[in-house]
Amino acid sequence: MSDISERAVKVLSEADFIAAEDTRKTGLLLSRLGISRPLTSYYEHNKFEKGPKLIERIKGGESCALVTDAGTPAISDPGADLVRLCSSSGVKTVPVPGACAAIAALTVSALPTDRFVFEGFLPTDAKNRRIRLEEIKNERKTAVIYEAPHKLRGTLADLAAIAGDRRLTLCRELTKLNEEIIKTTAAEAPALYAEKEPRGEFVLVLEGRRDEEKTDYPEDVVEHVDSLIRAGLDRMEAIKRAAKERGVPKNVIYTEYSGKNG
Repeated sequence: MSDISERAVKVLSEADFIAAEDTRKTGLLLSRLGISRPLTSYYEHNKFEKGPKLIERIKGGESCALVTDAGTPAISDPGADLVRLCSSSGVKTVPVPGACAAIAALTVSALPTDRFVFEGFLPTDAKNRRIRLEEIKNERKTAVIYEAPHKLRGTLADLAAIAGDRRLTLCRELTKLNEEIIKTTAAEAPALYAEKEPRGEFVLVLEGRRDEEKTDYPEDVVEHVDSLIRAGLDRMEAIKRAAKERGVPKNVIYTEYSGKNG
């Protein structure tokens, strides 16, 4: 409650209707704020059906406020699809800044904040999660990752194996009653929840690759791209991946690779 801004309260009070990820939670919020506005649901499993209906109402002259369960709408949230639909339909969207777990975690991580990447939620299956973390391992920027409690142990185990002694800040239930911020390393983190059951929503802030760390890719750019092509990527995908792993613009890799391969 204390995180909500005066502007957000004003918008909620004046909207013709409110689209909520969870109408029960939003109903409780409105009740505590003394606001009475019509509510309609908009969430992951009805977004493709409900989105066009919301657009139709807005084009008919109604104003709509979008509310997510917690934090800023459209960040790792189905609201992003509604924003895209608004854009393609010629409907104006207006941001209302508010609490965002990714930014809040970054600010207290004690890790570099001038350059960072937001990875959101990792893939749900273990294989693709490890593939994503292998990509993140070569990232020089600070990485911000969202994780659910029931998947945390698997993610921390993979991070320990992949990221070793890199600094890691675990943020749990940010700005809520049971907020917890733990500064540790990727190697030490799994022990924190070996016996204790993870509870609440987590944000993991991982230190970027240091200059002295060895990389898993060939030093030669052409060999690097060719190795990715042999792994199954097409030429442009391989160039894009190589650029990401090296932390350089895609056109730099493209120019060097094309210059040596015609």
